[in-house]
Amino acid sequence: MSTRLDRPATADPRVRPEPHPAGDRKVVAARLLGGAVGLWLLLSLIGLAVTHLLSTGRVHTLDRGVDDWFASHRTGTWNTITVFGSGVANTQTVISVTVLTVLFLRWRLHRWYEGWVVVAAITGELIVFLAVTATVHRPRPPVHRLDVSPPTSSFPSGHTAAAVALYGCLAVLLLVLCGRRASTLVGATALFAVPVVVGLSRLYRGMHYPSDVLVGAVGGGLWLLVVVTTLLPKRQEQRR
Repeated sequence: MSTRLDRPATADPRVRPEPHPAGDRKVVAARLLGGAVGLWLLLSLIGLAVTHLLSTGRVHTLDRGVDDWFASHRTGTWNTITVFGSGVANTQTVISVTVLTVLFLRWRLHRWYEGWVVVAAITGELIVFLAVTATVHRPRPPVHRLDVSPPTSSFPSGHTAAAVALYGCLAVLLLVLCGRRASTLVGATALFAVPVVVGLSRLYRGMHYPSDVLVGAVGGGLWLLVVVTTLLPKRQEQRR
């Protein structure tokens, strides 16, 4: 007679066991802290170089030219669309999505671990972003801006970085927990596309240079990589 004592009655058979972080707490803390400091130094050096090198010359003209093109091709329809495109990564939305995701994962998986992974992804990204903007003081593009400028530097794009860290993390968790079925691949693709929409919206609304958005995406992606490889390593049986 078969038995189900090895699996809780409330557990979904499709949900994978809880992953274990790469090492003990000290190792995990060292990896996350080292990753954050290293990313801050890398992005700060890039930002200082960009601010200096792009202040004159053809490269700056191309960087500025994208903002000028968007500003000269605005329409009422796209003004409205990009409000939502930019809004999915503003502070209030990111906090709301994070809280709802943590609560949903706790309800669905009967544990907090994956929820804390999401918190680590967005919190670490925010800390690195604030540290970089405190180091690099790049003014925003000299075009008419459709949003109120926050006090932080134009470099890098915090909205884009937050979108990569948060929605990218959700996509990774979706694939890890539910497998690579057709439905999850569609959902993950949609989540991975959110940062693209956010980045284009920020450019359209005159809030950033293209280099700000590009480096923001790279920074958010690198931090997400640190979090995923530290907190969601493959289980030993999956390696075999």
